[in-house]
Parts: sequence; C-alpha cells; structure tokens
Amino acid sequence: MPDEVYLMLHNKSCSDTYAAGFLVRHGRQSTTIFAAITLLFAVTLLGCSSQKNASRTASEQAAIASDLPNAPGASAGMDYDPWEPLNERTFSFNFNVLDHYGLKPVAKVWSRVPLQVRNSIGNAFYNLAMPRRFVNKLLQGRFPGAGEELASFVVNTTVGVAGLFDVSSRMGLKKSDADTGQTLGVYGVKSGPYLVLPVLQPLTVRDAIGYAADSFEDPLSLFLTPIGADIGRSAAYTINERAAHMTEFDDVEDTSLDLYAAVRNGYLQRRQKFIDDGVHDRNQSWELVSRPRNERNEDSIGSSF
Repeated sequence: MPDEVYLMLHNKSCSDTYAAGFLVRHGRQSTTIFAAITLLFAVTLLGCSSQKNASRTASEQAAIASDLPNAPGASAGMDYDPWEPLNERTFSFNFNVLDHYGLKPVAKVWSRVPLQVRNSIGNAFYNLAMPRRFVNKLLQGRFPGAGEELASFVVNTTVGVAGLFDVSSRMGLKKSDADTGQTLGVYGVKSGPYLVLPVLQPLTVRDAIGYAADSFEDPLSLFLTPIGADIGRSAAYTINERAAHMTEFDDVEDTSLDLYAAVRNGYLQRRQKFIDDGVHDRNQSWELVSRPRNERNEDSIGSSF
C-alpha cells in the first residue's frame, strides 16, 4: 500500500493558434510565479517561526534535531512541524472537502473499471514520468539506473504500446523512482519544515522546491502549464491508486486516532528512506565502476551460473 494513500488532496483558425501559443508562454510564466510564491511562503513562515526560537522548549529543540539526518540523539518519533496549526487546517480542507467530495467519489466510480485497464493506465503514467527519473538519477550519479530508465522507456513505449504494458519488467528491468527532492537530499540539503499546501501532496520545504522543478520535466508540460500538468497527472495517478486500494484507505481512516500525524509521520519516514536508498544505489554504482575490470568480469561470470 503506497504511503500516499493518505494523500488528499490530491484545448480552427489562425486566432486559435495564436491563443494556444499565448497560453503556453504565459502558462510557463505562471509556473515561475508559482515557484516564487512557494519560496516566498516558505521564507515568510521560516521568519515567523524564527521569532519563537528563544521560547522553544527542550522538546521542540529535540524535534528539530530529530529531522536532521544522522543528528545525535535523533528520534524517529519526533518530526519537525513548526507550522502545524496552518498545516492541520490545510490538511482538513484537503481531506474533508477535496477528498470527501471529489477524489473519493471519483475513485469509487473508477474502481468499477476492469483491473487490467486500470493497471495499464498506471503503467502509462509511470512511463510518462521517465524524464524526471532519468535526469535525477544522472544528477545523483546513479548511471546504471539512468541507463535502465532509458532502456525501459524505449521498450515500453514501442513494444509496450505507449507504455500501456510493462514489458521491461518482464525483461528484468526493475522499477524505481527518483525526483529532485531526493537529489537535493542525496547531496545533503536538509528537508526543512513539514508543509501542507492545498490540493498538493504532503511536502517539506525541500520537496516543494523539488516538486516545482520536476514539473518542467513532465512531457505533458509541452501542452499544459508545467504545474498544471504535474497536478493533473498526480491527481489521475492518485485516483487510480485509490481505486485499487479502496478498502485499505477506508480502514486507515477508520482506525487512525490522529490521521494528520499518521500522514505526516508516514510521509517523512518514507522520504528519508527514499533518500537513503538513493545514496545506497549511488554508492553501489560507484563501487562497481571503481573496481578492477577482472573482478567485475568474475562477478559477471559468477552471476550467470
């Protein structure tokens, strides 16, 4: 069951051609404005929270320390959430309004579609996200993984009919993920405070910046605004996933004593593991490349038996 299970949210004439061009150009400008607003919002909240540093209790200081990777005395049970009051109100809107009246009813209808069709749609979305994974694996130094992403995309786009069928997995090419937030984390950028924005998935300040950057790598951004394409694809993916796990979603909602805390803690733990996995994969890749050729040949021969 994916960690984002709690996610709530989550276009004949010359004049037409001119209008389409106008929308694309100004759509990209709106994306830049969106990113700037996100950064300004984060900086403003950081400034507000910094005014309270002097009055922080020992437990709050420990919570901040627990958010830093490898921090002495880090506690997995304490998460850095200085904007919790605002986050909780936004979470309530996403869950009680957007999810309850939008996402959940659509997912219930979509769940009646044959499973094979829903799986094919999920495969197509995964295939479309290849540029994001490919670029970030290159940036992280995970070159074998980047090569596998390119090979999988070619195979699934051609033999797999535009990615509707996952042929590459049957050939031994495993699925994995990568994004800009992970890349920043791999290079030591701290996550910053937990952040909940309307419509979007749970984030941290670092992941919000990464989310905006990833939007430009979405192929759908050639036809829509990058942020609009990313939100649309993310919403469709979430609906598809929720339809596949309807019972699990309902069980979590019914059994969680504090749904906000459960979503937050699950997201932060998953993201930290995601970054740790990226570092591990990069180190393994460089270790393999740095080993003498004869040792690599021996391992290759041994793995063939």
